[in-house]
Amino acid sequence: FVFISGIGCSSRLPYYMNTYGFHTVHGRAPAIATGIKAYNPDLQVWVITGDGDALSIGGNHLIHTLRRNIDIKILLFNNRIYGLTKGQYSPTSEMGKKTKSSPFGSIDYPLNPISIALGAEATFVARSIDTDIKHLATVLTQAAHHKGTAFVEILQNCVIFNDKGFGEVSNRQQRSDYTVSLEHGKPLIFGKDRDKGIQISGGELKIVDLKQEEGAEKDLLVHNQHAERAGLAQLLATLNLPFPVPIGVFRSVERPTYEQLLSDQVEAAKQAPGQSDVQGLIAGQETWTVKEP
Repeated sequence: FVFISGIGCSSRLPYYMNTYGFHTVHGRAPAIATGIKAYNPDLQVWVITGDGDALSIGGNHLIHTLRRNIDIKILLFNNRIYGLTKGQYSPTSEMGKKTKSSPFGSIDYPLNPISIALGAEATFVARSIDTDIKHLATVLTQAAHHKGTAFVEILQNCVIFNDKGFGEVSNRQQRSDYTVSLEHGKPLIFGKDRDKGIQISGGELKIVDLKQEEGAEKDLLVHNQHAERAGLAQLLATLNLPFPVPIGVFRSVERPTYEQLLSDQVEAAKQAPGQSDVQGLIAGQETWTVKEP
């Protein structure tokens, strides 16, 4: 195992490191993880990052890692704030958020980490909560066994700079009323008394009261995490309060991994006929001879 954090700096990485993890340049952890995994495909590599680290300076690195389907696991701890740099608003902070860098309230629309991961065609996308240890362990186990890039957003409370940022979903007493668990092959039902459900109508999601609407349960949306197209998963990703916040696995599909395709390409190149010609490779097929007039 190698654990890589993007929340820190390192000016130089030695050729060989006898360690289980290290800090990288801020925002560049996915790029470092890609190199490590490509060089040693048998190593299990985990990236530990945050909403500011992964979605701001590291946004491009994150997107391209997800689309390439490199077999690494990315845990994004989302506390809706820049905690390590003392409380500035982050890419996931809600509009109107008053912080040291936005004393009159943020006017930025927040990013949705799950929507970004699904839009980048990530093969495994999930969400859990830091205080729900049992659920988090289940999600991380599934991520560990997934072959390909596994992206897990973990809703996290920053007690110093953004206390109760996810108060409704992290509170054990009321969590069941404000979250809906995504379980493959099961209808979307939530509530302390499991008396509410989610249906889709006209391309939109709606909440139904199972006690008051007779027969509503048979029309509930049934979750399919293995669907090849991510359309319904994207719809679920947009749900937020007053809708219940979805937690669990949004998507889990199988595709060839980047490092396997890379290995296959290298082997194919080795088997190609002819002798290597470095100068010919540099010159390529399109060359020009420039003559003086």
